[in-house]
Amino acid sequence: MPSNEKLQKLREELATVVRRRRKKLELSQEDLAEKAEIDRTYVSRLENGRVDVSVAVAYKVALALNATLTQIIKESEKSL
Repeated sequence: MPSNEKLQKLREELATVVRRRRKKLELSQEDLAEKAEIDRTYVSRLENGRVDVSVAVAYKVALALNATLTQIIKESEKSL
């Protein structure tokens, strides 16, 4: 079973990937939230690594970022 430290690191890496991809697409947090049909404050918490994202929300965010969930996860795992 992964340690809490490793899970926190994955959460932080996911946050970094989402933020980097959002900025590359020149989207605001509000734009991303609208495209993913989630609340803007949730995007903020996600990008700050303060929330464990469900598979459904991660999928919606990935699609809003013109990516697959697999791409987002693989990119997040690279630094682990």
